[in-house]
Amino acid sequence: MDELIGRIVANVGVDRSVAEKSVGIILDFLSKEGPQDKVQALIAGMPGADALVAAARAEGGGLGGMMGGIMGVGTRLMGVGLGMGEIQSVTRELIAYTREKAGEDAVGEIVGAIPGLSQFL
Repeated sequence: MDELIGRIVANVGVDRSVAEKSVGIILDFLSKEGPQDKVQALIAGMPGADALVAAARAEGGGLGGMMGGIMGVGTRLMGVGLGMGEIQSVTRELIAYTREKAGEDAVGEIVGAIPGLSQFL
């Protein structure tokens, strides 16, 4: 996780705590909206990812937690201080990182299974 969080901090320009919360929120979203087996395998292959997901779930999401889908995750990410451009940048960094670690096929199946996600990539 340190490598991914470092990339987000460097390339997006957000602080470390925002990057960690954002990754947790996005992975939590993927685990709820994507194919369970594929997302769980992805999270299991990223040391520390499960802790970020657990933290995101423990924090809830306020209004974003009540909304599902892309709108809900967007609301949650804005709640930690990201603007729309930063949300796209963080999402792109996370997806690029997971493609490097898990492969294009695994990530492509997850992204393809979630309506509207591809517009953020």
